[in-house]
Amino acid sequence: MILEYKNVNIFQGKHLVLHDVNMELHEGEMAYLTGAVGSGKTTLVNLIPRLYDTTAGTVTFDGTDVRKIDLAYLRKNIGIVSQETYLFNGTIRDNLLYAKPDATEEELINACKKANIYEFIANQETGLDTVVGNRGLKLSGGEKQRISIARVLLKDPALMIFDEATSALDSISEQKIQDAIEPLITSRTSILIAHRLSTILAADEILVIKDGVIAEHGTHSQLV
Repeated sequence: MILEYKNVNIFQGKHLVLHDVNMELHEGEMAYLTGAVGSGKTTLVNLIPRLYDTTAGTVTFDGTDVRKIDLAYLRKNIGIVSQETYLFNGTIRDNLLYAKPDATEEELINACKKANIYEFIANQETGLDTVVGNRGLKLSGGEKQRISIARVLLKDPALMIFDEATSALDSISEQKIQDAIEPLITSRTSILIAHRLSTILAADEILVIKDGVIAEHGTHSQLV
């Protein structure tokens, strides 16, 4: 699988948000996007599941424009963990099964273990059947994020995107999520925005976004 941006431009009104963006991400690689708030990082990744479409240029998977791929199929193969996690008013199990309705108990448990949330679930009186409340109000921010990671893992997507997934959390919660993320990004194609230094060091490609343009790109050692 090769993800490629070719001469991508996006206008919002008369404002140019992204300008002449070109990049390639091959299967198993990890790209790290960094830049100031409002530089265009999130807009760049939102083009992949078609939350936006390009004004000019193309985003392709293996040479096929994402706009020509069935939308449901496209989004099924992309997993996104964002800063804002949405959980439905139901049980942990309900929220996990939303990603894969036919998942077995073993698959649910394995996903939770990989997401570093199974110990918390096992300590609840009703386990996976613990009610999370509307938007997960009965859980902490870190617990919600780890459940969202488990939910993404059940999809087994071709591409994982972590968009500032730890930025609103305390240091303990952040560490637990980072411990869950790091093994994942070594085994699958991924794009990360605003993560820890250890993640930056491991990146195959770092892209510095400034005012909608890729100002610099390379490995950590090259950019230092």
